[in-house]
Amino acid sequence: MSIEAMRPPDDVRRELGRNYAKIDGRTLRTLTEAGLTWLRTNQQVVNALNVFPVPDGDTGTNMTLTMQSAIDAQGESSGASVGKVGKSIAHGALMGARGNSGVILSQLWRGFARALDDHAVLDAALLTQAFAEARDTAYKGVVHPVEGTILTVAKDNARAAQEALEAGAKSALDILEAVVEEAEASVARTPDLLPVLKDAGVVDSGGKGLFFILEGMLRQIYGLPLDTPLASVQPLSALKLQDAAQSIEPGQDWEVVIDFRPAGPLDIQAFYAQLETIGTSIQVGEGDGIYRMHIHVPTAAKAEPEKYVETLGTIKRVMFENLMEQLAEQSVQAASASFKLATVAPGQLAVVAVAPGSGIAQVFASLGVAAIVEGGQTMNPSTQDILSAVDTLPTDQVIILPNNKNIVLAAKQASGLTAKNLSVVPTTSVPQGIAALLALDPDGDLKAVSDAMAEAVGEIRSVEVTTATRSVELDGVQVREGQVIGLLNGKLAVSGDDLEAVLLEVLKKAGADEAELISLYYGAGMIALQANKLGDRVREVWPRVEVEIVRGGQPHYQFIASVE
Repeated sequence: MSIEAMRPPDDVRRELGRNYAKIDGRTLRTLTEAGLTWLRTNQQVVNALNVFPVPDGDTGTNMTLTMQSAIDAQGESSGASVGKVGKSIAHGALMGARGNSGVILSQLWRGFARALDDHAVLDAALLTQAFAEARDTAYKGVVHPVEGTILTVAKDNARAAQEALEAGAKSALDILEAVVEEAEASVARTPDLLPVLKDAGVVDSGGKGLFFILEGMLRQIYGLPLDTPLASVQPLSALKLQDAAQSIEPGQDWEVVIDFRPAGPLDIQAFYAQLETIGTSIQVGEGDGIYRMHIHVPTAAKAEPEKYVETLGTIKRVMFENLMEQLAEQSVQAASASFKLATVAPGQLAVVAVAPGSGIAQVFASLGVAAIVEGGQTMNPSTQDILSAVDTLPTDQVIILPNNKNIVLAAKQASGLTAKNLSVVPTTSVPQGIAALLALDPDGDLKAVSDAMAEAVGEIRSVEVTTATRSVELDGVQVREGQVIGLLNGKLAVSGDDLEAVLLEVLKKAGADEAELISLYYGAGMIALQANKLGDRVREVWPRVEVEIVRGGQPHYQFIASVE
């Protein structure tokens, strides 16, 4: 919805201009909460803008969790000055920052708060300055800024605020209106600045998230609803039903999944509203005219979703799962997956590693890791999560292995928030993390060992095999949604319809012909028998290469592999 379409009648707008000529601390908190609410409402819209066809479309989730941390950190500061409220927002965002988008968002808040400093209220001039400080701080926090991203939107916001002030803006509302209008236009321009966005047919997800935060603030002032999402539903392939199943609410005993074809146009908002009266943990996806509905319900309501959906169209498939039995099975699996982490003494080097699965965590532990942070694709840990792991260690000499490109910034941010000596080895994959650990010397010098780890990372070739979440052409590879894809060192290398064929082709591209060792870490969705059969096939193709098959337990990725 454009600013013009949102704007209230002139007389109402003039009154709002007077009411929001200046903003105090209480109002700043209210507007920030509104920004979070509107972002959360459109969280899946942002997630769906992921360019790469891999299941890491979590920008909306990361930004939402970062904003939630910003709100949670404010405590009793709601009636304080804008300087104090801004400072608490920035601190909360900093500690709760998740993923690259969350870290950049926290830096925007940091700069914004720096401009407010000891001010009691926020007027048009100070708000303009705050947007400029936000831009400058965010750009400084990124080593190699890329245009066509959230950074560009922040830069355009600052320019729009300055232009509005110079044009005679009198109130903070005047500035906010100009910024929201420009943010929408800036997001629309991102594909022209970043070719990969144009190739994928999307706008920048981080910029879109920032727009939703600012638009939510304006909607709060205008008195517009914040609970009606702008988008319909996500594609079927984007549904992470296994994640929804992990959250079992008290009294919700059954998981129900129904595939159906509606008889006519489906009113998504009415559909969601009715489902909310039946159960919780609702997800809806669409593909080729078929809708998939996921919901958790109590035993007494087990049949209700099916009865309701029957009134809307033709049911193609109904699936029921007993959540209590699932929970019991997960408990048994968790108990069997226990392992012992390395013990370190004060003064020794300790390693904190991010691991996406229990099997990989066990491998890390066997190689000397002293603390594990759960995380990876679709579940990036926050800065605070990393700091908490560091704080549990009895030594002040700590190395962090993020093992994911979207966690590196959060890890680096953590290094500036503790008195301990932290070194981040910027590993972007699990194989890189394992290679780095082979250079670990607990009694060595922090810098020397970190340098040795970084050097070891360069000798490994990382392979990942997963399922494409969107149709796109990238790096010269044509991909259809739902196909199996292979990534080599983080870049799309292979696509196809057969898991075995894709695995073999991407391993070949990784240099398996000349390799000495191939390590295959199979994911949570694969049984050992299937993984071993594929491992045997790899041995048949490369009989002189040693092939290891290890349970990784990672979600979303059938295989993570290293070629050495």
